[in-house]
Amino acid sequence: MSATGRLDKSDRTLWEAPPPESKSPEQVSRPSMTYFQDAWRRFRENPAAMFGLCLVAFIVILALLGPAVSSHSYWEQDLNRTNESPGGEYIFGTDSLGRDLFVRVMTGGRISLLVSVIATFISCLIGILYGGFAGYAGGGADNAMMRIVDIIWTIPLMLYAIILMVWLGPGLHNILIAIALVYWVNMARIVRAQVMNLKETEFVLAAKVQGAGTWRILTRHLLPNSMGPILVTATMMIPGAVFTESFLSFIGLGISAPLASWGSLCSDSLGALRSYPYQLFFPAAFICATMLGFNFVGDGLRDALDPRLRR
Repeated sequence: MSATGRLDKSDRTLWEAPPPESKSPEQVSRPSMTYFQDAWRRFRENPAAMFGLCLVAFIVILALLGPAVSSHSYWEQDLNRTNESPGGEYIFGTDSLGRDLFVRVMTGGRISLLVSVIATFISCLIGILYGGFAGYAGGGADNAMMRIVDIIWTIPLMLYAIILMVWLGPGLHNILIAIALVYWVNMARIVRAQVMNLKETEFVLAAKVQGAGTWRILTRHLLPNSMGPILVTATMMIPGAVFTESFLSFIGLGISAPLASWGSLCSDSLGALRSYPYQLFFPAAFICATMLGFNFVGDGLRDALDPRLRR
């Protein structure tokens, strides 16, 4: 320090880093992370969430690659080898027409997962837009829009899906429409609540002052800041869509022949349940495992994306 009170740059000891033991509690003790980087770190530390993620990934890979590595095809029939028990050449056994049950379960998994993911995506899109506009508009518009949601919510959503499938008829496209038009209401309620909490914040008011319109505020400010609850809700909607598709196909209102899904495979095996229970066990086990895996992932995302649990 010079006589004038200024720092003397020649004194290099003033610019040396303090020793590790001299760090104060206020100093940062770990590298800086973004919100999603920290969420991924906490998600990895959750054993149940990682188990669910690995289980879902295993089922998806098996459904995509299983039929390709098998020596039998989906359409192949061998009436001399009907109702064979699992093991040997047929891992999951055969059905009443001598078809390889492993290939049919894996191919049915493709249909069930495809229907569930696409229907969930469409439902989320409808719910996000509907709930976002209702929450941002407020007042009478919000009241009228949410009363419609309340009316839909009073009746079990499965009943709506059954009525739509009876009206539309069985088929792949129709079951997509039925699930997408029913399961958006929960997403709409959650997005509306998030938007109503955020629309009076400073960054939204600043965007209004700069002349941003409703669509820009929703898509650039409100919805991105609501992405945590949206991701959690979307993940939890997928097992519901899997169950809905399987149930509708099980009662004959969903996927119809020649296509097959896990639900239709369960329905086909009912006639021989007492004699050949494995024909029902394998598709039912994959339905349960898929729902369990997505539920674990959803619970893990809910904990990881909650800023109150950050440490």
